[in-house]
Amino acid sequence: MSARTVLHDSDITRALRRIAHEVLESRRGDGRLVFLGIPTRGTVLAERIQRVVDEIEPGTSSVGSLDITLYRDDLARTPTRAPAPTRIPDEGIDDAIVVLVDDVLYSGRTVRAALDALADHGRPRAVRLAVLVDRGHRELPIRADFVGKNLPSSTSERVSVRLADVDGVEEVTIEP
Repeated sequence: MSARTVLHDSDITRALRRIAHEVLESRRGDGRLVFLGIPTRGTVLAERIQRVVDEIEPGTSSVGSLDITLYRDDLARTPTRAPAPTRIPDEGIDDAIVVLVDDVLYSGRTVRAALDALADHGRPRAVRLAVLVDRGHRELPIRADFVGKNLPSSTSERVSVRLADVDGVEEVTIEP
């Protein structure tokens, strides 16, 4: 069986616009927003969401990236990967509403690592989680606040997010 496309480029764009609106609605005009993407694709998604937010409410948000490589609990089992740069906006994250952004939420371990990394950079007022795809199978008590697509899947299946900025194509696929 081959990969099945579950989100096309227009679906991804629509999901990110919806997430941006939901973030603004949940904020209720209270507080500075900082979008921090988890490299690699989470950073691209954070930048896209922040651009939409900036179109709606200019100057109320900023964007950066948060590398979690050294905070992961599976470093001994996974191949070595080079850390990506962490970019925290100049105004920092103290007292901001931080929205962590990732492409796929699966076990929750990446988000746990992101929360540990975030604590080393300041104390936000609140932390929210936005993901393009939530595929279930949590190993930790973590849930996304903003989800582009819930995609129930088997643990034997692979969900792949490909973004034009990184991969040259814009789609989400699921393969056996």
